[in-house]
Amino acid sequence: MKLITAVIKPFRLDEVREALVEIGVSGLTVSEVKGYGRQKGHTEHYQGDEYNVDFLPKIEITIAVPDKLEDQAVEAITKAARTGKIGDGKIFVSELEECVRIRTGETGDSAL
Repeated sequence: MKLITAVIKPFRLDEVREALVEIGVSGLTVSEVKGYGRQKGHTEHYQGDEYNVDFLPKIEITIAVPDKLEDQAVEAITKAARTGKIGDGKIFVSELEECVRIRTGETGDSAL
């Protein structure tokens, strides 16, 4: 199993969710986060003054998938989240050793 964490632009959430549902991902966790990458934030102007915005609003999506869905999930997120502009985000994939469905006690892929 794999744990996939994606950090994306907030306005791309619906597209990413729809793309994941299409490939059979049955659940996801979404968090509103702030951060920065290579762009190191940006500068905004308000009433003639200049302000540095160091942390930009982002959405973090976390999904657990069977190994066989890893490539499809990464591709679906990439296609749905891409705008072609700086700050599109990142996808992190890590090994998931175990998953347990609390209600039934199921483990492994069947708990996903």
